[in-house]
Amino acid sequence: MKLAIGSDHAGFALKNEILEHLKSKGIEYKDFGTYSEQSCDYPEFALQVAEAVASKEFEFGILVCGTGIGIGIAANKVPGIRAALCSDTFSAHATREHNDANILTIGARVVGGGLALDIVDTFLNAKFQGDKHQRRIDMIAKIEEKYSK
Repeated sequence: MKLAIGSDHAGFALKNEILEHLKSKGIEYKDFGTYSEQSCDYPEFALQVAEAVASKEFEFGILVCGTGIGIGIAANKVPGIRAALCSDTFSAHATREHNDANILTIGARVVGGGLALDIVDTFLNAKFQGDKHQRRIDMIAKIEEKYSK
């Protein structure tokens, strides 16, 4: 498994906790930044991670900002991306199993480090169930195609 990860300044500290966690598990990743707590604009990092995942260079992405909302909205503008904001483990496994989400977004000002790591593990270990869920993903893709022209 190969992950793309990024954050803005508000998510920087939590992103680093996640990076250490991934490293301890031997999971390969690329950190797309930011690299400090200096104020920056989250769409820049959302775009880099989303493009890396959409191109299939990376299997999944993780994005962290203050709430997880803005960075996810930006990532979801890239065709093929299904970024999901998760603040609990139920949502993390459900979005992988039902929505085939390929980017996890987390709010550093919403969840603590311990819970965030549990959410990451749950997201990465869950498997897409396909079947009726694939039909729905296909429907979402048609919406995306309609408005991407």
